Amino acid sequence: MNAYSGISHHVGKTPLIRLNHLSDLTGSEILGKAEFMNPGGSVKDRAALGIIEAAESAGNLKPGDTIIEGTAGNTGIGLTVIGQARGYRTVIVIPENQSPEKIQLLRSLGAEVLVVPEKPFKDPGNYNKVAQRLAQERGYFWANQFDNTANRDAHFKTTGPEIWEQTKGEVSGFVASVGTGGTLAGTSLYLKSQNARIATACADPYGAAMWSWFTQHNLETNDGDSIAEGIGQGRVTKNLEGLEMDAAYRIDDQTAFTILQHLRQQEGLFLGLSSAINVAGAVRLAKERGPGQVIVTILCDSGHKYLSKLHNPEWTQANGLRADLPIESVLNSQ
Repeated sequence: MNAYSGISHHVGKTPLIRLNHLSDLTGSEILGKAEFMNPGGSVKDRAALGIIEAAESAGNLKPGDTIIEGTAGNTGIGLTVIGQARGYRTVIVIPENQSPEKIQLLRSLGAEVLVVPEKPFKDPGNYNKVAQRLAQERGYFWANQFDNTANRDAHFKTTGPEIWEQTKGEVSGFVASVGTGGTLAGTSLYLKSQNARIATACADPYGAAMWSWFTQHNLETNDGDSIAEGIGQGRVTKNLEGLEMDAAYRIDDQTAFTILQHLRQQEGLFLGLSSAINVAGAVRLAKERGPGQVIVTILCDSGHKYLSKLHNPEWTQANGLRADLPIESVLNSQ
């Protein structure tokens, strides 16, 4: 019996990292699940593996087939890395406003990358719609991460149980932002199945409609905008259907950026903005619930894919972001 495994076996099982300074400031345990340690570098590896395995089980994928997906980058990276290890090629459709590092990385990994103009979901030119159309025309397997509930199921089967086990059942809150909704839904549903008193919360950037959905059950409030990539949903995907939250927060870019700087300088964590939005939400939940909580959130990906934008001082200054604000300034405004 072979004791060694390929990369598919090493998706997940990521550690929980205590965010020391923020934990001390709030009087609660603020824990980040280190999803940047997955083989493809992000939490989206879980969805990619879950979608591929479900398609294989259903007979919809066989070695030599092509997987196509519309993605802001990380799911495409996961599908490419895991797909190649299992005998598939990938075609990735990505909107042009995503970081150039993601596009370069996808091509370096061997994916065929189609860069398309940024369009709203209802537009036929939307990157997701383009992927769906090409799948039909060329006979590719469309991963359909937004509405393929194998995404949510992957987190119900892995992320939720890992958090429950790692905290020895002491987790009292879980916070995540929404891209497809798979991470938030699958993890929340599992944790609630173990203990209905666990508080679950959505933290999203301005410009997303999920705060409006979870608090008012409509999609009307999606004012503002954000520089965050890969999150910020304007519709209820199938992965989100039926999901209810105990709380929902909107996090502005400056708050997230200040937390991002703090995580790098004080915790040694070099991350993307979605991780900082998640951490901001975890802090909000901890402050609302009071000291003594065990709040878990998702550290989605590393900062390496955002060097030309988010971690470029000239770019951030041009976008009105200040790097010199103390962490207390945003915590007190939360």
